[in-house]
Amino acid sequence: MLLSETINWVNEQFKNTNELVHKNLEYENKHILLFYLKSLINSEMLQQLIIKPFFEMSSEEQFKIYLQALPQFQEVTSKEQIPLEMMNGNILVKIHNELYLLDFRLANNDKVNQTSVETTIHGSQLALSDNLMTNINVIRSNYHQASLTVEYLVKGEVNQHKVAIIYDKDKVKSDVLDTIRKRLQNVDKQLITSTTQLNNFINDKRFSLFPQMIMTERPDRIVYNLGGGKVILLVDGNPQSMATPVVFFDFMTTIEDNYHTLFISLFLKILRYAGLLLSLLLPALYVGVTSFTPEVFRTELALTVAGSRVGVPFSSFIEVLFMLFFMELLLEASIRLPKAVSATATTVGGLILGTAVTEASLASNIMVIIVSAVAISTFVIPVNEMAFSIRVVRLLLILITSIFGLAGLILSFFALIMHLVNLDSFGEPYLKLYTLAKDKKSSEGKS
Repeated sequence: MLLSETINWVNEQFKNTNELVHKNLEYENKHILLFYLKSLINSEMLQQLIIKPFFEMSSEEQFKIYLQALPQFQEVTSKEQIPLEMMNGNILVKIHNELYLLDFRLANNDKVNQTSVETTIHGSQLALSDNLMTNINVIRSNYHQASLTVEYLVKGEVNQHKVAIIYDKDKVKSDVLDTIRKRLQNVDKQLITSTTQLNNFINDKRFSLFPQMIMTERPDRIVYNLGGGKVILLVDGNPQSMATPVVFFDFMTTIEDNYHTLFISLFLKILRYAGLLLSLLLPALYVGVTSFTPEVFRTELALTVAGSRVGVPFSSFIEVLFMLFFMELLLEASIRLPKAVSATATTVGGLILGTAVTEASLASNIMVIIVSAVAISTFVIPVNEMAFSIRVVRLLLILITSIFGLAGLILSFFALIMHLVNLDSFGEPYLKLYTLAKDKKSSEGKS
């Protein structure tokens, strides 16, 4: 295609916008044309790196050599590339009957954030930013290995966001990487705005309650996962990353475990797993014991529980559902309310609700204690995706226990374990204890 036809085609692509700028520069037998979208361009860089040097240099040939030496310079490989790059903040330059692209994008989202989801006492408090290149810069600054590889692809027919696949070439498993590439190639959606949305599109077990990828905003956790042979996915415009493949125990681990001594880390992990079991089993256990087998309790404890339920007009199943429902409402309200009032509103709401419910004999005092213990135990789970899954599974266990009693609770718990055993994350067993890097190292040693 002729150069003039290409320029006309580009103009046709942007005919519906008034932001396309045509800048014609002529001076002493020098002539260049600039095409760009003014809202996406850093005007200061344009002035300092193109316009000013153009008037200072003696010939077009010298200016062309100067442009080719700039780090923002790239060749035009096809006409379809031009509109996409211009919408990403590139300037199209016509010089010597040739077209070039210069990346002068205006980035207002390239500042790293403070951790807001995965907070820790020790270690770095910096999180990812909304800018993809900034995030890759942060990762490379903390992972000093030449084997670190970054692949790019574009997803979303409308917004065409850039997706980065990051992995350590020496540690990643090739079959896992091939599976991720294949699933990403099969994603065909109009809009992709976040990594969590992309997670739903590439997950082949969408009806499983348990997450197949782990979300993180922390660069140190990303580096830790890269060292373990995992693959990291980043989406431009989103401060969250995805790491895969994962195992169940990854969701019960925090990066802060690496900063403590062995016994302190072990103590904290025991607390987390105890909280996991409490939040999962305690409400169903209360229903099973009070409704079917109260003789499991000691006589004194059974009388205390029965005495606290005097005047309660509902069965223990309805009582538990009633209290858990309002607890879930309080949790959701704490997320949706503005930060300035969320803590106060939910705390006051919980206190008033607990006091009013017990005084009205709609629930027992022990039920309020159990719901409070369950709420606290749920907060101990470090990763929100797993906490959401546990909240849903908890309701299923309560329903089964209300029908079949403690026997149903025990059988459903074993069924849950069997389900986890049968799960896999991109080919890796979900209840695997060791990391990919260790597994690969051992297999190489055997060979």
